[in-house]
Amino acid sequence: MTFNPIQFKISWEKLPKDFILDEHPLQDIDQPLLAAALRESLEIAGLILEGTLVAPHLAICVNFNDKLVIKTPDLFYATNVHPLPDREIRRSYTPNLEGDIPAIVMEFLPENPPSYQDEYSAKQTYLPGKWHFYEQILQAPIYVIFEPASGDLIVYHLNSSAQYEKQQADANNRYWIAGLGLFLGVWQGTKGERTGYWLRWWNESGEMLLWGAEMVERERQEKANVQQRADRLAAQLRAAGLEPEA
Repeated sequence: MTFNPIQFKISWEKLPKDFILDEHPLQDIDQPLLAAALRESLEIAGLILEGTLVAPHLAICVNFNDKLVIKTPDLFYATNVHPLPDREIRRSYTPNLEGDIPAIVMEFLPENPPSYQDEYSAKQTYLPGKWHFYEQILQAPIYVIFEPASGDLIVYHLNSSAQYEKQQADANNRYWIAGLGLFLGVWQGTKGERTGYWLRWWNESGEMLLWGAEMVERERQEKANVQQRADRLAAQLRAAGLEPEA
């Protein structure tokens, strides 16, 4: 995608405490489930450290040509995020002022997205489209677009010309996300009440980061395997005329 750059002024200022955020209902139940699943596996793997913000549908704020612009990715991951004062609730995130630029921003597209061409466009004027916001204003290194209904995943990375370029998948059809040190890919199956396509993380060794229920099942299976081995050994000892120790 080619841009004709225009002059614009950017400043990073915290959202005023009395600012009322517009409340837009989620377009479907897939968006929060997908975001929660991605966050859960990171947390279980111990990859959400102090100062890490993995936030679903949280407002990212910037002043663009002296006007406030707010965009809410379905999920983003940022590091070196400053802690909030006691009892203050995080209502928004202002990069550069409160922490790093997000290493990755994600959008999960509904099956029939309203105003798709406008909301996710490269529109440069106020209000800018999400593509232009993430690429030219936020300059997030990785922009992910996922369609849960079809399982289509497109990953863009910011190239040396500060423009998004489509990233190629590896032999396993996964994408290396340098800012997290993980691969991102599509997995098909069931979690909770939802069956379909999911985004999943894999580490450098190719091991998939598990969800909580999968960890429990793996531990249950490992205990069952140990018990089976113990039972076989006990049977072999009895067949040899020996009584196994209790």
